[in-house]
Amino acid sequence: MRIIKFGLALALAVGLVACQKTSGAGNVDGARIAAADSNSEWVSYGKGYSEQRFSPLDKVNATNVGQLGLAWYAQFDTDRGQEATPLMVDGVLYTTTAWSKVFAFDAATGKLIWSYDPKVDGKKGFDACCDVVNRGVAVWKGRVYVGTLDARLVALDAKDGHVVWQTQVADASKPFTITQAPRVVKDKVLIGESGAEYGGRGYLSAYDAATGKLVWRFFTVPNPYGADGAASDKVLQQKALPTWPEGKWKLVGGGGTVWDAIAYDPALDLIYFGTDNGTPWNQQVRSGGKGDNLFISSIIAVKADTGEYVWHYQVNPGESWDYSAVQPFILTDLTIGGQPHKVLMQAPKNGFFYVLDRTNGKLLSAKPFVPVTWAKSIDIATGRPVENPDARYKDNIDLQMPAPLGAHNWHPMSFSPKTGLVYIPAQSMPFAYQSDPNFVYKPGGWNLGVNMLANAGPMTPEQTKALAANIKGWLIAWDPVNQKPVWTVPRPYFWNAGVLSTGGNLVFQGAAEGQFYAYDAKSGKQLWSYTTQNGVIAAPMTYELNGEQYVALMVGSGGGGQVSAPSLLPKRPRLPGRLLVFKLGGKATAPPFKIAEPPPLDLTKVATTGDKGHGYVVFNDNCQVCHGANATGSWLPDLTRSLMITTPDDFNSVVIQGVRAHNGMVSFSKFLSAKDVEDVRAFLISQAKGEPLPSPAAGAKTASGAK
Repeated sequence: MRIIKFGLALALAVGLVACQKTSGAGNVDGARIAAADSNSEWVSYGKGYSEQRFSPLDKVNATNVGQLGLAWYAQFDTDRGQEATPLMVDGVLYTTTAWSKVFAFDAATGKLIWSYDPKVDGKKGFDACCDVVNRGVAVWKGRVYVGTLDARLVALDAKDGHVVWQTQVADASKPFTITQAPRVVKDKVLIGESGAEYGGRGYLSAYDAATGKLVWRFFTVPNPYGADGAASDKVLQQKALPTWPEGKWKLVGGGGTVWDAIAYDPALDLIYFGTDNGTPWNQQVRSGGKGDNLFISSIIAVKADTGEYVWHYQVNPGESWDYSAVQPFILTDLTIGGQPHKVLMQAPKNGFFYVLDRTNGKLLSAKPFVPVTWAKSIDIATGRPVENPDARYKDNIDLQMPAPLGAHNWHPMSFSPKTGLVYIPAQSMPFAYQSDPNFVYKPGGWNLGVNMLANAGPMTPEQTKALAANIKGWLIAWDPVNQKPVWTVPRPYFWNAGVLSTGGNLVFQGAAEGQFYAYDAKSGKQLWSYTTQNGVIAAPMTYELNGEQYVALMVGSGGGGQVSAPSLLPKRPRLPGRLLVFKLGGKATAPPFKIAEPPPLDLTKVATTGDKGHGYVVFNDNCQVCHGANATGSWLPDLTRSLMITTPDDFNSVVIQGVRAHNGMVSFSKFLSAKDVEDVRAFLISQAKGEPLPSPAAGAKTASGAK
C-alpha cells in the first residue's frame, strides 16, 4: 500500500484560499503554491512545493490525446538551449529563454504581454559550462523573479515587467553564473549559482522578496581562512572542515555549487537543496585522495527562516567523477515495509535511485536505475556506496559508467500519485577517467584534474561500435517502493527532455530527435506524437483556462550534452527557440525552420606551420568541452567547416584577440601561447581534411599553455 498524497491535510486546508483569485497580476503566496500540487494551477517551477510535476487535470486523457493539436506558438530570438518550465498564473504564462530573457504571454491566445532582456554581456557565455540556458522564473505577490547568467537576481513587476529591484548574487568578475529557476518560501527568494568547474565555492542564498536584502546564506564547503558570517559557519567548522585535508581545494574553492534542486516541506518547515561536484573533480588533486569533502555531492536540509543546518546526506563521499546531487527532488509520502514515511526521492548522476526519510535524512533504499560500474551497491546501514576497486582512478585509464553527464541530469522527472511511479529521463554512456599528472590551476578556466585526452584517442571501428552501443537514452517508469522499473521506452539518443504526468493517465516527454510524445502512464504505450522540428530538453507543463486544458512546451536543443557531446546527437544547426502550446482540437501550425547548408570549405591552398600532434593535445585539453572531442562539434560551431581556420590571422583574431567575445568566445591569451594556437589550427585543418587523428603521445607533455 502507498500513501500517495504529499501534504494532503495542508492542501485541503489551503485549497479554498488558492481558488480565490486576488486582484492584480502574479498574486501567488505560500498557500497557493502548497495547494498547486492538487489543483489545476502551475505556479512554481515543479508545479507546487513538492516538485512532483504531476497535474490532476484529465480533460486531455489516454482516450482523446490523439486529438491534441497546436493552439498557439511563439518564436524567440535566441537559438541556444531552451530549458525553462513555463508558469501559468491567472491567465498569464511566464517563461524564460536562453540568455535569461523573460516573457509574459496571454495563456489562452499567445499574445505577448511584456518581455524583459537583462542584457547579459555575451562574454559571460564563456563562464557557462553548459550553455547560456535558464530554467525559469518564480512568481510571488505581484512580482516575477529571475536569475541571470551574470549572477544577478532580478525582481520584475508582474503586470508590465519593469525592474523593481536587482541584486548581485555572486561576483560578476568571477566565473559564476545562474541558470536555475528561483523558488520563494515564506517571503524569501531562494537562489544558488553555477561555476564549480571553474573554481567556485557554492552557497544557497535567501533574499527578502520585497526588498532584495540578503536574509541568510548557507555555504556548502568550508572556508579555510575563517568564518563568513553565514548561517552555515558553525556546521562547516564542526562537520565539514575536518573532511577536507590539504590539497588544491584551498586554492580553487572546493566546488559544491547549488545550481538546480530545491524543494520545501511546509509542514516540516524545511528547505532541501542539492550540491554539485568538487573542484577539481579529481579527489587525488582536490584533497590528496582523502576525506569525504563535505558538503559536495550532498542533499542538505535547513530551516526556512534562518538557513540553520538540520541534516545532510552525502550521495558520493569524496566525489571524484562529477557525480553531483543537484538533480531534481520529489517529495511525497510512501508506505515502505508496512511503515509510512515522508520521503525525498532523487535520481542523481551516479545512477542510483535514492529514497530518504526527509524528516532526518536517513537512507531508506537505493538501487541502480541504469547500468552502473563505479559501485556495487549502496550500504543501507551506513548510507555509503560500496565502490568497485578501480573506481578511484589514478595513472591508469578507468572506463566508468555513468559518465560526467550522468545517468540523469537536470531534466526534471515526475511522480504520479495515481500510478505510484516516478518517470525518469535516464541515459547511459561511458567515460574514461584518468588523473592529469600535469595539473596546474587555471584561474577562470576549467579545473578538473582529469586527463581529457583519455576520451579523445583514436578508436578502431570495433571500439567505436562498442562505445556507441553503450550510449543510450530511456524514459523509465520506476517503482520507488520496490525499487524496480515497471516499463521503459528506449530512445535513439541520450539527452532527452524532462517529464510531465497527469490525471488523464498520461506521461509527456520531448526527445532529442525532435518529437513530443504522450504515453500511457500505466503501460508506456505511445499514444501521440508531434514533430517539433528541433531537439527538446525542457519539461512540459499543463494548465486549465476557460474550461480547456493546455499543454505547454519550450523547444530548443542545447545544454551540457549538446555542447560537450554534439557528435552523439542529431546533427542540425542552431535553431530559434519556440514555445508550443497545445489543446484538444488545436488547429495552429508552426512553419518549418529554414535550414541553410554551409558551403564546403576549400582547403587546397591552406597552409600551416603548426604541429598538429601538439594541437591535438591542446585542443582536447582546452576546447573539447565546448567544441566536442577531436573537433566533432557542429553546434558551437563546427570548427572543421569554419573559414576562421583558413588563415593564421583570422584564427588568431578569434582565439587570441577575442573578436567574438560578444558571442561567448573570449580571448584565450591567458591560457595559450601563439604556438599553441597555430598548432590547434593545424590540428583543425587536418580534421577538416579527414586525416587520421595523431597519436595521443604526440606533444602530450608539451601543451605549454594548457599544462
